[in-house]
Amino acid sequence: MLLYVATSFVSAFLLFVVQPVIAKQILPWFGGAAAVWATCLVFFQSALLLGYAYADWTARRLAPRHQAWLHVGLLAASVLVLPIAPGERWKPAGDGAPVVAILGLLAVAIGLPYFLLSATSPLVQAWFWRRFHHAVPYRLFALSNLASLLGLLCYPVLVEPFLSLSMQSTAWSIGYALFAALCAATALSTPRESFAPAAVDGVTAVAAAPTAGDRARWLSLSAMGSCLLLAVTNHLTQNVASVPFLWVAPLSIYLVTFILAFDHPRWYRRRVFLPATALALPAMAWYGDSLDLWTTAPLHAAGLFACCMFCHGELARLAPPPRFLTAFYLMLALGGAVGSLLVGIAAPMLLPGHFELGIALVACALLLVARSLAVGRWAAAGSAAVLVGTAVLVVLAVQESLASARVMARSFYGVVRTRDFSTPVPYRALYHGGIDHGGQLAPPHGREPGSYFGRTSGYGRTFASLGAGARRVGVIGLGAGALMAYAREGDVFRFYEIDPEVARLASTEFTFLADSPGRVEVILGDGRLALERERSQGYDLLAIDAFSGDSIPMHLLTREAMATYVRHVKPGGVIVFQATNRFVDIAPVVERLAAAFGWRAVLIADEPSEDDRARYAVSYTSQIIVSRNPTLLEAAPIASAGEPLPAQPGFPLWTDDFHNLVSILKR
Repeated sequence: MLLYVATSFVSAFLLFVVQPVIAKQILPWFGGAAAVWATCLVFFQSALLLGYAYADWTARRLAPRHQAWLHVGLLAASVLVLPIAPGERWKPAGDGAPVVAILGLLAVAIGLPYFLLSATSPLVQAWFWRRFHHAVPYRLFALSNLASLLGLLCYPVLVEPFLSLSMQSTAWSIGYALFAALCAATALSTPRESFAPAAVDGVTAVAAAPTAGDRARWLSLSAMGSCLLLAVTNHLTQNVASVPFLWVAPLSIYLVTFILAFDHPRWYRRRVFLPATALALPAMAWYGDSLDLWTTAPLHAAGLFACCMFCHGELARLAPPPRFLTAFYLMLALGGAVGSLLVGIAAPMLLPGHFELGIALVACALLLVARSLAVGRWAAAGSAAVLVGTAVLVVLAVQESLASARVMARSFYGVVRTRDFSTPVPYRALYHGGIDHGGQLAPPHGREPGSYFGRTSGYGRTFASLGAGARRVGVIGLGAGALMAYAREGDVFRFYEIDPEVARLASTEFTFLADSPGRVEVILGDGRLALERERSQGYDLLAIDAFSGDSIPMHLLTREAMATYVRHVKPGGVIVFQATNRFVDIAPVVERLAAAFGWRAVLIADEPSEDDRARYAVSYTSQIIVSRNPTLLEAAPIASAGEPLPAQPGFPLWTDDFHNLVSILKR
């Protein structure tokens, strides 16, 4: 039995370790967008579906001997594609569909190994049942989910902090090769003859085949859990950052519920989890402020646990006899794929805002009503009240979101909207998710920089210190185009913007670009990738102002990125990093980058006066100014407000191969 247990455990561990490994590798190529992880989950769930379909088909259609040799042959072929590493040719050029590119590169890089790992759990359980007729194999499913959970938790704790990305790929590839040998041994040691179902331990093995209604219930419950997983993950990451440790937490909760539900019936009690789900659904619908991370994260984590325990506990109650386990797992995988497609692909295409979580909560409430009918009249009535309450709260939240937005648009990179304010001054702001990305005052102050870009901010002081003459300025991150307020006749401002919807709204909702006396150039695509392809631009100032959630994407803060910036900046030029955010402190990262290239880093934390905040809608803000030009750094505007960043000798220099957001979280 240990051979089957070990194969199931190792396969599930590798299956979930590889998810953050490969996703983190490709995240920088698509601007660090939260949708990268959602798209990766679409691939993972779809590959899982194919693996389960393969397990079901071979179990039903092939003789045991032929099934074993087919699987061994595929395992041998999969070892030939190691090590896993997406090629440079997959880096996007700024055009094309990110979703298609991500799915394609994942299929090439890890497609066959991931497919075979996905097929392992149902295959091993079928083999286990064939060999040990007296043992029920469903607890192997709980064991595989435990291994998956351990793999996920190991990544942010033991893998990411200590291993570079290349080392992670190599270590995983070695582990996979060992798994292939172990799985081949398991397949070849399983009896080659089929057995006729018979009475086993007093239980008749012959049972009626699952009905269409059974399959529909399996599908809907599985899809509901998958929808909630992705919707909650998107809700938490859209305003913080799309990074592995924020991906891992919701997925771990999701797996824990599978472990408990399928380990033993004692873990799922309807009298506990039906009321818990009934409380969680309206609570999550009522409180949706993802900027209040320390309240939102625990609330949605607890809600996700309760709802997934309901979905997966009901699935375990509906599990068929082991004879039909491959068909059961196939429907579970189909449900997971459907859920991921609805949230990861359909929602960005069909919904103008991040409304998928609310829709998923209402759908879960519907399932709660359906499953409560079997409990009793009062349970069904209470569930119906929860459905009505949740639906009302969701509708009110959607109406408020739409009513407060002047314009709302959605793309792969998130939801962009503009909003008008009348106090303390007439002002129009641009939001990406819940994050303010700058705005513009109404005439006659339309050319006055506001929000994070005021005259006393790091940007304002840097422009004041550049001196006379035409200037060439590069900006990674367009926003509302507010930095154009500093443009003069003869200046050239070149913006790099990854989201086409941001570029469109900057041109149609704001006048910074159209009214500027300087020349404007807008380059669509990831700023760093675009700079890598371009010849040296000779910038007097290069601003790093792109945001994913509420932090600069990590791939813009590495040694390789800094080398690209230095190549594009004049010898006496300056690089300005936007350091304003709620959750992370990039100061030690930037200080190490500056020191590595022999530059100096100065922090300007601007606290504008009440009068300026009222007149110009400026905000508290921080920027880090990096230069090797002492004259510029000692100019009065910068010297009067700047504080040199203290040396951080113990802090590691971030590289493309090694960086860790956890180390810079604000406590």
